[in-house]
Amino acid sequence: MYRVRTQTRASYSAGAVCVVLIAVFILLPAFAGRGLIQDLFFIFTMLVLAQFWNLLAGYGGLVSVGQQAFVGMGAYAMFGGVILWGMDPVPAILLGGVAALIVAIPTAFFAFRLQGAYFAIGTWVIAEVMRLLVAQWKLLGGGTGTSLPRTATREMWATEWIQATFDVRGAAARDILTYWLALGLVIATIAGIYWLLRTKRGLALAAVRDNVEAAKSVGVDAARMKWLVYLVSAMGTGLTGALIYVQKVRISPDAAFSVTDWTAYVIFIVVIGGIGTIEGPILGVLVFFILQSLLADYGSWYLMVLGLIGIVVMLFAPRGLWGLISEKTGLQLFPVRRRLVLTNPQDGANTPKTDK
Repeated sequence: MYRVRTQTRASYSAGAVCVVLIAVFILLPAFAGRGLIQDLFFIFTMLVLAQFWNLLAGYGGLVSVGQQAFVGMGAYAMFGGVILWGMDPVPAILLGGVAALIVAIPTAFFAFRLQGAYFAIGTWVIAEVMRLLVAQWKLLGGGTGTSLPRTATREMWATEWIQATFDVRGAAARDILTYWLALGLVIATIAGIYWLLRTKRGLALAAVRDNVEAAKSVGVDAARMKWLVYLVSAMGTGLTGALIYVQKVRISPDAAFSVTDWTAYVIFIVVIGGIGTIEGPILGVLVFFILQSLLADYGSWYLMVLGLIGIVVMLFAPRGLWGLISEKTGLQLFPVRRRLVLTNPQDGANTPKTDK
């Protein structure tokens, strides 16, 4: 008897390790310093941005260089909810995700008329147009930007409880709250993408990425799959952008719509880690953080070194660092490939026969 399976022994072990790590990360603010909490918040949010760009480009074949549009729109929608409507910053984060989703719908009609490099350039143009439009929004500071009201940050949801529980000041309590939210977002993102890739839609998405016409010939609705990943990626990126600027407190158009901070770095993380894998961005964000910590004081040389490393990795490990590791060891922590397994009815042993 044959069965189709995706899980491996390594994936079961990885799942157990993930449960332990999640528990550790939840309890970490009880004994970690504020600096470590801020570093992990940066790692988590960049990882979420990288996973959504990887979903869009690595699995959907839509290489965008305009994801900063959704970071900026999500952040400004959150600021608008707090300043104009008096919302608490935490629920206003959801407003950021909804705003990014709404903006993505009309822009997709334009972007999907373009292919390849033209699509990438088109998404960047869309982001620049949004930046210029937001810079005219005088109620939120115009081109110079604005800050969240002190009353909103001081009375933010759950901060009083955090201050009393961990005996910290208001700013440190806000860091802990946004850290927990970032942890929850990264768990939901990885779990959601992994679930999607293991469904029939995941197979359809891979088919569209590899060959659109071939996918259409077997009944895959290519346009629908592109819309799905584009809108999901936009909403997730908008949520992340809103969360980032809850922690930052201050915003400006140039910062919120920065192509370097929210797209170039994200692409670097995915490329060096391994595009088209869930493990790749996880490894890539760790490498990126280490490089940033070591090279950030060297000014423009820092960006040059990042670019050089990216080129070297693409030349000698086109599938990224995780692709190289997986090729040498066969290790898959988040397997999505279907395997045909022969089940022995006598002793219950499972013997893998082939990959699908």
